[in-house]
Amino acid sequence: MQQFLAIAVVVFLAELGDKTQIATLLFATDKNYPPYLVFIATVSALTASTAIAVALGMTAERYLTAIPLKLVAGLCFILIGLWTIWEHVRGQ
Repeated sequence: MQQFLAIAVVVFLAELGDKTQIATLLFATDKNYPPYLVFIATVSALTASTAIAVALGMTAERYLTAIPLKLVAGLCFILIGLWTIWEHVRGQ
């Protein structure tokens, strides 16, 4: 249960305010789309994308056992952050 909660909390926090959540919010504000339809469509899309991510992760783990994937992912996040800061500073 502890592992489940850790994964759920991390993914929940990562998803807050992202493009998917904003798109869902915009669909939900449109009177042409019933709320239940927005919910079902969004859950379906997120479930499909998560299933693909899990399948890719399982495949990557099988073939990339010698590479420290958490370290690589962390470094990629840092590089993306630095690139974002650089673009912001350069654009001002």
